[in-house]
Amino acid sequence: MATTTELPEAAADETPAARSRRRITGGGTLGRYIAVRFVLIFPTIFILVTTVFWLMRSTGDPITAAQGGRLPADQLAERIHQAGYDRPVLTQYLEYLGNILRGDFGTTLSDNRPVTEVLTTYGTATLELAFYALIVAFAVGVPLGRRAAYFRDKVPDAVLRVFAILCYATPVFFAGLLLKLVFSRWLGWLPVAGRASTATEVDMGHLNKPSGIYLIDAIQTGSWDAVVDVAQHAVLPALALGLLTGGIFLRLVRTNVIGTLGSGYIEAARSRGVPESRLLRTHAYRPALIPIITVMGMQIAMLLAGAVLTETTFEWKGLGFQLAEYLQARDFVAVQGLVAVLAVIVALSNFIVDVLAAFIDPRVRY
Repeated sequence: MATTTELPEAAADETPAARSRRRITGGGTLGRYIAVRFVLIFPTIFILVTTVFWLMRSTGDPITAAQGGRLPADQLAERIHQAGYDRPVLTQYLEYLGNILRGDFGTTLSDNRPVTEVLTTYGTATLELAFYALIVAFAVGVPLGRRAAYFRDKVPDAVLRVFAILCYATPVFFAGLLLKLVFSRWLGWLPVAGRASTATEVDMGHLNKPSGIYLIDAIQTGSWDAVVDVAQHAVLPALALGLLTGGIFLRLVRTNVIGTLGSGYIEAARSRGVPESRLLRTHAYRPALIPIITVMGMQIAMLLAGAVLTETTFEWKGLGFQLAEYLQARDFVAVQGLVAVLAVIVALSNFIVDVLAAFIDPRVRY
């Protein structure tokens, strides 16, 4: 005897498009997931900003840290009073939070510039470097990870696994110095530092509306030599930073491809006589890329952290380079402001990546 299950009248009359729209925007799990992830941005930023503030204040006020020993005691006390650092720390903290809510991340002590101006001036350089590094990470990690899975537990797999460990275990600054030694000093193929040669920077300086991204600006000059020059300067920094993430991608793709190759639908395709190369290329490859998207948020934070050492090593004048300069100058206001801005960027990037992962992978839900 056949059994039937009757749907509620409202659900039975609902079209598939309406059910999909309700699942995304209203009472479905995807809408709830996106809403929760968006709400979590604010406590994340709050915790990061608070931690940075109190760590900076644990060493004393910024004026004393930057100017102590350089000014007489009376002038130092006057500057501390003018800046308001002689007030209770809790009062300074509440004022700092209020300023951040208004988009004011402070003014640097060493060069008297708003932190937002530093961000707009040097942020494009860091963005450009991170983009190049991601290209290297995908170009190295994804195909090599697939190759390692194909030769599982064989010599190529072992070699690629060792290569992956070396990539993400080697400090960025050491990898940068090694690349400079080999490709700049010994072989003389690539520039040793900077974002472009002096002649190229002069040509780009004549542009009416430069973007700050050197590759785009070099294209705007109409000079092929300028484009090649900018590309050559970007190779070594992108390799030093991109190999760090590429090693992680390699291990991640390898593990997930091997796991996918052992799943039921792969076994069913294999039983029908589908070649192993086609199984790897068509059936197991794409599902293995989903975990990479889910961890992209963490990788963005890693790229920004690695950018500090990479930019310093190659004199790539971005936010990381400036952050190192402010640390040397003991300009805690600048450091505090830049770290707060980077915390906001990382939190927003994580949110965007989580939303993309939720749309791609239906299993990502609360």
